[in-house]
Amino acid sequence: MARPLAARIKLLLLQTMGFLIGLIGKAARAFGGPKFGSMTTPPVVEPLLLLSGVQLAKLIRLRKVKCIDVIQAYINRIVDVNPLINGIVKYRFEEAKEEAHAVDKKLAEKQEDDATLENKWPFLGVPLTVKEAFQLEGMPNSSGLVSRRNAISKTDATVVALLKKAGAIPLGITNCSELCMWYESSNKIYGRSNNPYDLRHIVGGSSGGEGCTLAAACSVIGVGSDIGGSIRMPAFFNGIFGHKPSPGVVSNKGQFPTARGAQELFQCTGPMCRYAEDLVPMLRVMAGPGIKKLKLDEKVHLKDLKFYWMEHDGGSFLMSKVDQDLILAQKKEPLKFVDLLSDRGKPINALWELVKWCLGLSVHTIPAIGLALLEEKLKYSSEKYKKFMAVKESLQKELVEMLGDDGVFLYPSHPTVAPKHHVPLSRPFNFAYTGVFNALGLPVTQCPLGLNAKGLPLGIQVVAGPFNDHLTLAVAQYLEKSFGGWVCPGKL
Repeated sequence: MARPLAARIKLLLLQTMGFLIGLIGKAARAFGGPKFGSMTTPPVVEPLLLLSGVQLAKLIRLRKVKCIDVIQAYINRIVDVNPLINGIVKYRFEEAKEEAHAVDKKLAEKQEDDATLENKWPFLGVPLTVKEAFQLEGMPNSSGLVSRRNAISKTDATVVALLKKAGAIPLGITNCSELCMWYESSNKIYGRSNNPYDLRHIVGGSSGGEGCTLAAACSVIGVGSDIGGSIRMPAFFNGIFGHKPSPGVVSNKGQFPTARGAQELFQCTGPMCRYAEDLVPMLRVMAGPGIKKLKLDEKVHLKDLKFYWMEHDGGSFLMSKVDQDLILAQKKEPLKFVDLLSDRGKPINALWELVKWCLGLSVHTIPAIGLALLEEKLKYSSEKYKKFMAVKESLQKELVEMLGDDGVFLYPSHPTVAPKHHVPLSRPFNFAYTGVFNALGLPVTQCPLGLNAKGLPLGIQVVAGPFNDHLTLAVAQYLEKSFGGWVCPGKL
């Protein structure tokens, strides 16, 4: 790829998505939580935990394994591992077991063939976890905001309802960053999540609890949302698959905070999972009627695809350089962020919150306070907005024309593998590697590419033109076969 394209990607992100900045930097490390040694979660010994959602559903439908046994196996794993990673922040074990028994009873009474059952319930009995920002009936829905710690969902988000209707059984809700606006999943309600490959490292955000839960084999399929990389960064840092669909395909209804204005164009809800074969079936279910916009039934022949790639975006003092092993693996918003922090209550003073944070008295995280401060200072005029939009539209046109309906673009998921806790505060713009594709409105699949020499996951983003999700999903399955896909943490 030519250097001008790299420069334009960098310019677009710095101008239109520069809403994150670290005000404290590396000094914030001193305020960290408990210190861990270099260690991973224990390896999986239960075979049921090593099957995809598609495989589990088939075994359950054919009555070769009881649903209650699958659910209990996952509950056992969660009890053993979740205290280390803090991925799931609220369990629904008793409800899940009741639902599993109901599945076994239903199958014992019905004599329908597997094809009929699969059409009705493609994920029958399959364990599911859901990002806490989504409504799951009876579960908290705070997005890590202290003032919402008692907010309990009375209904299900659209995608959650669709997955439950398809037979999936939720085991609990997973951690996220405060108000889903940072790429480390930590907040004042649930605390911090830890990477199962090395507990000293981050899980990403904002769907980070989901990412580490799946990676640690505490769930098999999950729900995430992505407004600047919030599915893909956690999927990358935790060595799993994550898909940001083409905008407008999957419903965003039932999340807090609610995307408004230009945010609606950036935010996408999508599937996260350990096995590539679950991506397409999950997307079919989660999209509902929106699936008609995609071409998932088209056969993809990889030999006929055009492949484009870039090693990095050209570099910037605001962002980290891309790790060599990753290269080798290859207008105005109606609702401002500061309003969300107050949850429509008494307005907060961001500077005062910073002073309180330094004294250990603030109920907000430092990334959230930093974003509120930046928002107060960064006010774009309509003139600047027009210039930024012109840059975005020009780049979008060039990429869409280049990719066509038969091209995919390989691009780093992040400049580095999962950093240690608090490091993102000194590199706030590293999310640019994922965020650019939210701005451009293109479908992207994050794919794992094994582990580096230190045992941390590697990965790559696969990008396609609008509504060509089937291309990136097909490449994901190919990369899984070639690189091995998800690697169990702790595996010797």
